[in-house]
Amino acid sequence: MTRLAILGATGAVGTTLLRVLEERAFPLEELRLLASERSAGKRLECAGRELTVQAVGPDSFEGIDIAIFSAGATRSREWAPRAVAAGAVVVDNSSAFRMDEGVPLVVADVNPHAARGHAGLIANPNCSTMQLMPVLSVLHRRSPLEHVTVATYQSVSGTGQNAIDALRAESAAVLAGDDPPAGVYAHRIAFNVLPFAGSLSGDDGYTDEELKLVNESRKILELPDLRISATCVRVPVVTSHSEAVWVRTREPIAPDEARALLAAADGITVLDDPAANVYPMAIDAEGKEGVLVGRIRRDLGDPNALALWVVADNLRKGAASNAVDIAELLVRDSLLRSAA
Repeated sequence: MTRLAILGATGAVGTTLLRVLEERAFPLEELRLLASERSAGKRLECAGRELTVQAVGPDSFEGIDIAIFSAGATRSREWAPRAVAAGAVVVDNSSAFRMDEGVPLVVADVNPHAARGHAGLIANPNCSTMQLMPVLSVLHRRSPLEHVTVATYQSVSGTGQNAIDALRAESAAVLAGDDPPAGVYAHRIAFNVLPFAGSLSGDDGYTDEELKLVNESRKILELPDLRISATCVRVPVVTSHSEAVWVRTREPIAPDEARALLAAADGITVLDDPAANVYPMAIDAEGKEGVLVGRIRRDLGDPNALALWVVADNLRKGAASNAVDIAELLVRDSLLRSAA
């Protein structure tokens, strides 16, 4: 039995974590829910138990085996060292430590071996990176990757509950005939598409969201020289990210072979019969585990490349489910610090 804490328990990812833990029947001796002072005292349910959210403090991680953080990079930098010092293994969903040397960046169904090298801290990749990794790893095992181009269509829940609320409020206003001001993003998101997700990073015109996808992919796949480029787009969808992906491999992979390889992989579902209007959509992925792939076809501009479409629930596959996968891995393979 495991003593587990969740920091950021009242947020969109935190509440999804509770659902995933319950669905998996994760063996819990104790579940400690932590958040800011503002959220302290709230009551949340998990596995038939009603729990009170506590304000995070200096003693919050005493006796904890695994601490899953979903409270943003600032809080992770503040509290992760304290949790590690208390003996916990931290699984962090923020961007705080992903690219730190010595911190494993793990997608449980792609590079679980990386978790073995942890020193008390394991990072979860960004949600858009997460759903792409299982697909790329399958193709890479068949023929080495040479170039990847990705255009993401990211839902507003990736920004947080405030963005979900803004989308709903703006949509209601537009449908009522009004022209509402932007609620969260630089421009209105309702009935709009924003070709800019995240914030500018440097002078090359790329956003931090785009560079996360590039740099994290290289680290997870252990391909530091992989040529990869991304454009991240925010769309008026509540949950689930979609990605248009072009993949060039050293040897050509026929679309039918790619379908078979992907369909045989754990955690990937192929939905690819466009003649019958069967292809992955955001509403198909919402609330579901794993990754959906479709529109698999040869790139007309490159005989060694494929084009495909990848969709996943960003709160589940993109964050909560992988965090629980890692927790299960830590328990199963005796990688907890208390077991060392």
